[in-house]
Amino acid sequence: MQIIVKRVSWNLKEFRGRWIEMKQFMSKNKLVKITVITIVMALFTLTACTVVHAPGGQNHQNHQNQQMRTMTDAVGRNVEIPVEVQSIIAIGVGGPRIAAYLGVMDKLVGIEAHFTSEINVLRDYHPAIPEELLMLPVVGAGGGSGQNNGFAEEIIMVSPDVIIAGFDRDAADELQSQTGIPVVSIRHTTGLANESFKQAVRVFAEVVSAEDRAEELLAYIDELKNDLNKRTINVPDDEKLRAYAGAVTWNGRRGLAGTYSNFGIFEVINAINVAHVPNIDGFYEASFESILIWNPDVIFLDPGNKDLIMSEFNANPSFFNSLRAVREGRVYSMPSFNHAGTNITYAFINAYFAGTILFPEQFADIDIAEKAGEILTNFLGKNTFEIMQANGLFYGQIIIE
Repeated sequence: MQIIVKRVSWNLKEFRGRWIEMKQFMSKNKLVKITVITIVMALFTLTACTVVHAPGGQNHQNHQNQQMRTMTDAVGRNVEIPVEVQSIIAIGVGGPRIAAYLGVMDKLVGIEAHFTSEINVLRDYHPAIPEELLMLPVVGAGGGSGQNNGFAEEIIMVSPDVIIAGFDRDAADELQSQTGIPVVSIRHTTGLANESFKQAVRVFAEVVSAEDRAEELLAYIDELKNDLNKRTINVPDDEKLRAYAGAVTWNGRRGLAGTYSNFGIFEVINAINVAHVPNIDGFYEASFESILIWNPDVIFLDPGNKDLIMSEFNANPSFFNSLRAVREGRVYSMPSFNHAGTNITYAFINAYFAGTILFPEQFADIDIAEKAGEILTNFLGKNTFEIMQANGLFYGQIIIE
């Protein structure tokens, strides 16, 4: 006998309102909260043959009535998931982003708190979000810490087949224990589409049966890397302009001293990074004295942090005017590409733009708007370049005076 649970005839706004009221009441009484969660979990367990209508609009059977398979996630956990995954939530670093890259956002039944109607270009996928997703229940705070920032009660309410999370091992185990729903980790390191990121894409794709799309995307990434490398690999170092990337955004906004060693964007075009320090990997704060000693030929700055740069300039104009790049007008934009993980699209666009500045002959055929449109479309299915520029992520010269 199959028991059918009919959808309650509230609309989504009413559902959210009732749920918020319930949460407020539960927050005042821990015993009630524990009891409610226990009842919800018990209902999911006891109604193995129940068809549940999730707020995201998809019907799927309870896991106990589905064929299961075992897979290994990005942190080495063996996770049992349904053979056919029809609904997911994607949270934490890389979660929503990779969902967008793979073209499977239609499987989402819940969203992170940052999904709003106001465009946030700091996350490359945000301008490409279908409007109907913005009405889904919020199931997590979002962010790149790797810790468990999912909202267990809300996740239980939407009951996805699988939770795909950019969490570390302990956080993934914790959320799985809290919800009784399989959690697959896609935790990966930041960088310009490194092997860790590729593994995360393949793990995500295995969950949602999007392996063909994953391999298509990864092949395109390799194509971009190979193109960037071959343009500059034979340029002698003594013919290269020396570059510095400052005012980068890393765990917050930074002034001129915020920079990178082992900087993937410069490495992929074989550029000379004056801030490279052998024993430092990634972001660090350089000293103004070091920047003056390096005296780079070209400086790239995050345009979103220009106000910080201008404050520093007003406090010490002589320092800035002592820099060759400032005096000669060779200061250019390099929009932020890290926000709860790496926006791979922006990182590649930055690499091509940096190439046109540092290697004008080798990149003479590149029109940055055209190339950006190609990259964004291949990753997101939509050219959002004009939206980027209109919201401050532009490519061009930056005047410091």
